[in-house]
Amino acid sequence: MTNHRQEGQRVPEVVFRTRGDGEWLDISSADVFNGRTVVVFALPGAFTPTCSAAHVPRFNELAPVFRANGVDDIVCLSVNDAFVMNAWQADQDAFDITFLPDGNGELTEAMGMLVDKSDLGFGPRSWRYAMVVRDGVIEKLFVEPDVAGDPFEVSDADTVLDHINPRAEKPAAVTLFTKPGCPYCARAKAALREAGMGFEEIELDRAVTMRSVRAVAGADTVPQAFVDGERLGGSEAIAAWLEKRRAA
Repeated sequence: MTNHRQEGQRVPEVVFRTRGDGEWLDISSADVFNGRTVVVFALPGAFTPTCSAAHVPRFNELAPVFRANGVDDIVCLSVNDAFVMNAWQADQDAFDITFLPDGNGELTEAMGMLVDKSDLGFGPRSWRYAMVVRDGVIEKLFVEPDVAGDPFEVSDADTVLDHINPRAEKPAAVTLFTKPGCPYCARAKAALREAGMGFEEIELDRAVTMRSVRAVAGADTVPQAFVDGERLGGSEAIAAWLEKRRAA
């Protein structure tokens, strides 16, 4: 991708056909970018594996950190129509992000990022990239390498955030094993929420059992918490960890 827009150039002026509350709403590039700091990440298609499993979720997770570091909006851009983009946003529960449909590929083509995905039955789509835009001017571009497939190496949320502020404090990745009706689990979840700590809950059922907990945590009780890939422990360990964070 060598003939794309460059850093220091303005974002092309186009109109996005969005839809909300059952009505069409035209939004211009000026509406999105002028007088604002905006992070954009563009991707090949809604509901596709890398986009749904990694690209969107991490930007959504880090959205509060971006805003705390001066970003007014985070935009997910794809050559899909408004109905698809709205459905994808709901499916991802990604309401901290603005989903913009570039249905005709007008912005993507003007950016020099339109690529042919006919081999996948997609037709023209966007190359994967991200950019930081300040008052309509591209400050920094993160364009994936021009290699076969769908590379995902430089346009991720962490790389973009590191450019904006290398010392930005990112939220801990917390995963919590629980089971229905467990009072200690309820207490641990309440403590995490009270501390403003986001977490992923894995509730025991027929697919995820205590055998699973023993296998990954080496414990026979729940809750069991993991933070940034390391086992933290049960409810008492969670409480002690939160208290330590509060005191720091």
